[in-house]
Amino acid sequence: MAKLVILNQGMTGRTFELSVERTTVGRVEDNTFQIGDASVSSHHAEVILQGPEILVKDLNSTNGSFINGEKISEAILKPGQILRFGQVELKIDDGLPVSAPPPAPAPGAAAPTPAPAAANPKKQVEGTMVIPRGVSLNDLEQSGVRPAGFDTNASFSKKSNKVNKYFIIGGIAIGLVILVLILVLIKQAGAAR
Repeated sequence: MAKLVILNQGMTGRTFELSVERTTVGRVEDNTFQIGDASVSSHHAEVILQGPEILVKDLNSTNGSFINGEKISEAILKPGQILRFGQVELKIDDGLPVSAPPPAPAPGAAAPTPAPAAANPKKQVEGTMVIPRGVSLNDLEQSGVRPAGFDTNASFSKKSNKVNKYFIIGGIAIGLVILVLILVLIKQAGAAR
């Protein structure tokens, strides 16, 4: 049975078995296969089983659906191809063993003639680009140590504010003057009686 396998860091190895004819893929819970990533639309795509073929239909998603880097609206997904919904990359795992490379020609046998090169060969992607999405929980749990200079970084040090100091000093001075005036007035009122 075919499975979709997520390749992105943080979700690596998460799989979904394609056991029904029509699978909806998206960010919200009412999808058959929910992928909780901001680059995936609420209802991003449909994966339809048509006999041995797997048809992928984009549902007018914001960030698009791609097979091997080419944007699709509807296409057949084959084993070995990379499917991407937004920034989430997946591959198909059909459960079959990976086929061995063709055997080397026997010594003394005529070498096969190479096929003529295509006029415009398409650029092949050599690997999957992983886009980091912050710090994983494992990184936080393993480190436990702050980086050197974390507490001494000048850009985050507390700044002094002279205006506040002058305001407080002025407030205390005015308060003392008012207190002295009240005491003088009380003393004069007592002497006048």
